[in-house]
Amino acid sequence: MNLPELGIFLQSRRARITPAEVGLPTGPRRRVPGLRRDEVAQLAGASVDYYIELERGRGAQPSTQMLAALARALRLDSDERDHLFRLADRPAPTTHSTAVHVQPAMLALLDQLGPTPAQIITDLHETLVQNRFAAALMGPPVQGSGYPASFVYRWFTEPDCRLIYPDEDHPHHSKVLVSDLRAAVARRDRDAWSTEMVSRLRQASQEFVELWDTGDVAVRRGDRKRVIHPTLGVVDINCQNLFSEDGRQRLQFFTAPPGSPAVEQLRLLAVIGTQELGSVSPDTEATTTP
Repeated sequence: MNLPELGIFLQSRRARITPAEVGLPTGPRRRVPGLRRDEVAQLAGASVDYYIELERGRGAQPSTQMLAALARALRLDSDERDHLFRLADRPAPTTHSTAVHVQPAMLALLDQLGPTPAQIITDLHETLVQNRFAAALMGPPVQGSGYPASFVYRWFTEPDCRLIYPDEDHPHHSKVLVSDLRAAVARRDRDAWSTEMVSRLRQASQEFVELWDTGDVAVRRGDRKRVIHPTLGVVDINCQNLFSEDGRQRLQFFTAPPGSPAVEQLRLLAVIGTQELGSVSPDTEATTTP
């Protein structure tokens, strides 16, 4: 592990990113042309002290999740991301890892959505990036990797996963998720990762078997959702998806139908999300993202 070189690399990448590029206010008094250390720490979900130790090349040894968060915060391209992982003596993320590289263009668009709840997910419904408003609405992503990181997998294997939606909506979500998964498996040319997920789901859930065997297929481009929020109650919103060129990632964002109660609910959510963000311990090495 080359910690000194890792620190130098982080400093150089930080210097080239402006606050506006990542959705942060510029402010009248800035001593550096790029991002400050505390801003990078905020975007990556790390404490400021922890990030400073990284740039100084000292004892901090970043996890795979933290490296992925730093790559996203600093808008690294795939070559730069892989270099960052090599400096930290970590293997570069595979295509089925939740530390997979997220396209900077998609991250830039996410930053421009302001208080709109939004997240970037894979075609297997693994959450890669959330803004704080999406976390306040949908809950934070599951930590870890593997099949349990997929919302589709958890939907059919972990009953508590469904509590975010009213019971009467569950059959609709089950049908849509399975149809979308079939499209993803075909798009991946039935690779080992997605086909193994299907095999595991067939063993774990009779509901999944019955839906899968219908042969229905439909990419989930948009939908209407009713989300149960612990403070706001049931929030009736539109969910839309914008896809990457290869279809393996999608920017998912949630908006209120004009004139609906959800307009005020999402306005309140922005306040709730900001308050909850401020209550998170700064010493936690989290995978929260910009």
